Amino acid sequence: MRSTPEPPADAEEVSTAPRPPFSAAEIAERLNEGSLIGVQYQPIVHLRTGKLLAFEVLSRPLGDGAPAVRELIDALNRNGLIGQFGRHVRQLATAGCPAHALSINVEPHELDQALLVRPDDPMFSHRHPVYLEITETVPIEVFEQCHPVLDELRRRGVRLAVDDLGAGFSNLKYISQLRPSLVKLDRKLLASVIVGSRDFRLLRSIVRLVHDMEAQVVAEGIENSEELYAAREAGVDFGQGYLLGRPGPKPDHELVPFS
Repeated sequence: MRSTPEPPADAEEVSTAPRPPFSAAEIAERLNEGSLIGVQYQPIVHLRTGKLLAFEVLSRPLGDGAPAVRELIDALNRNGLIGQFGRHVRQLATAGCPAHALSINVEPHELDQALLVRPDDPMFSHRHPVYLEITETVPIEVFEQCHPVLDELRRRGVRLAVDDLGAGFSNLKYISQLRPSLVKLDRKLLASVIVGSRDFRLLRSIVRLVHDMEAQVVAEGIENSEELYAAREAGVDFGQGYLLGRPGPKPDHELVPFS
């Protein structure tokens, strides 16, 4: 590991910088002027054909000294602006990628805000499928209170995706109740898995269980050919990761040359 050089004597004065704008008024102003957040697109592809399923939309803070996404989300939740933020991301996402299906993360607190199901939300006018990704690390009790919203989203053609299965509570009842179209596996389930190992058998069993629940499986974080091979052998339907396509500001994708 590269050693860190000793800071200069006046480092404390030099490194002092203003705190990013976290007040409700400042966040709302930056949202309105479009200077708070941007988006990038990463392809999700079929593991047998390389054909594109959708682009996942990844939020990226804008500007020097911008807070990390998690810090920003926490600030938005504190200030009651998460619904406005989510709508803004969906506007950016659909405007930047009108010709393909999209997979967009939704913060759990958005599910109890009316903005998500307003008829003029950008996702409802998108001409291609839209998947809303809901993280599996949120307790199921949160979503038991939001079934009317989820039912309304389905009625309007939005498809649900469970994100990060295996990273948190791993409550299989969660998948059954949400009835998602896609289940995305946390990278830890696939990382360094060898075909035939105990970890591989666990991965294959999870894939079969998800298929039995009438959902398709996406393996996240595929970074090398060994992980790709293990995912395919386990019966995973789709994949996402640097081996298959890196995030970028434009929704570009070429077929992966699978053998």
